[in-house]
Amino acid sequence: MFGKRFVLFEILGFKVQIDASWLFLAVLVTWSLAKGVFPVWYEGLSTATYWWMAVAGVIGLVFSLVFHELSHSLVARRFGLPIKGITLFIFGGVAEMEEEPASAKVEFLMAMAGPIASGVLAVGFYLIAIVGQAQGLPTPVLGILDYLAFVNGLLAAFNLLPAFPLDGGRMLRAALWHFKGNLREATRIASRSGEVFAMILMGLGAVNVVFGNFIGGMWWFLIGLFLHGAARASYMQLLNKRAFEGEPVRRFMTPDPVTVDPETTLDSFVTDYLYHSHHDLYPVVESGRLIGSIGARQLKGVPREDWGIMRVGEVFVRRTPENTILADTDSVKAMAMMRSNATSRLMVVDGERLVGIITLKDMLDLFALKMELEGPA
Repeated sequence: MFGKRFVLFEILGFKVQIDASWLFLAVLVTWSLAKGVFPVWYEGLSTATYWWMAVAGVIGLVFSLVFHELSHSLVARRFGLPIKGITLFIFGGVAEMEEEPASAKVEFLMAMAGPIASGVLAVGFYLIAIVGQAQGLPTPVLGILDYLAFVNGLLAAFNLLPAFPLDGGRMLRAALWHFKGNLREATRIASRSGEVFAMILMGLGAVNVVFGNFIGGMWWFLIGLFLHGAARASYMQLLNKRAFEGEPVRRFMTPDPVTVDPETTLDSFVTDYLYHSHHDLYPVVESGRLIGSIGARQLKGVPREDWGIMRVGEVFVRRTPENTILADTDSVKAMAMMRSNATSRLMVVDGERLVGIITLKDMLDLFALKMELEGPA
C-alpha cells in the first residue's frame, strides 16, 4: 500500500509517519480550501488570508486523522494487539495492525473507536466555534473551526458506512463473525459489501465528471477504486493467512542458496553472480557465518572503474533482525515481516549459520496453487 514514508513524530508509544503520497493530498486540499471552499464560505477576505486559513485547515486535518487512528491504536493496545504505527497516505490514515483481532468483540470495539473519536472532534470544534463567535473571534479563525467541525463530521459519517475495510465495514464483519462464528465467511460478505459500495462511488464519480465536476468526480472515482482494491485485498490476505498459518518457514524456503564471500571483487560479483544466476539478493557469508547480503542496488553508487578494486565487504548490507528469520518461525510472521519492512525476501538462519532464503513470490505461488486445487475453503 505504502511507498516512501517519513516519520513525523511519536505519541503514546506510536510512531506517526506520512507517506509521500499524502504530500500530493496536502497540496490539493490546501489549494481547494484557498481557492474554492473558504472564498465561498467567507466572502470579502484577502487572498493571503484564504491561503493561511487553508494551511491551518490542513494542519487541523492532520491532527484529526491522527486522533482518529490513535483511537483505534489505543483500543488495540488495550486488548494486546500489536500496532506498528500510524501512517497518513493519500486516502487518509491507517493504524498498521500486525495481526487480526482475537475476537468479534475486539474487532467491533476497535472499529467503533474511530468514528466516535471523529464525532467527538466534530462536536468539540463546533462548540468552540459557537463560544468563539460569542467572544468575538476573527472570522478567519471561526472559518477554520467550522471547517474542522465539518470535516470531522464527514469523516465519522463516511467511516460508519458498512463497506469493508472502512470502520463500518469492520463493525459489520464483527457482527457477522459473532453470529456466524466464521471469520472467513464474515470477511467474505463484508468485503463484497465494500466492493459494491466502491462501485457505487466510482459510478458517482463518473457521473460528476460527465456533468462538469471533474475534480470532485475524479476524487470519488479514485476513492472508490482504492476501496474496491482494499476490500478484495483484505479478503485475500485472510485466505493467505489461513493457508500459511502453522507452517514453518523451512517449509517454503530455498535451502543452500548461492552465497558470496566478502573478499570477492565487485567485478567478479557482477560477472560470476549477477550475470550468471540473476538473483535479486545474495547472502554474504564469512567463515560459515552470515554477515549480510548484497544485490545490484548496492552497486549503483559505485563508479564502474572501481569495481575491479572494491570488494563486496565494502558495500554489502549488514545482517539485521529485519532481514533474517529463524527456520522454525511461523510463515505468517514471515509475511508480516516482509510487509512491514517493505521487502520480498528474508534470509533464513539457524544461529549465525545461513540455512536458506524465503521469498514472497515462492509463498504466493504456492498459495495460488492451493487456491486453484482446493478453493477458498
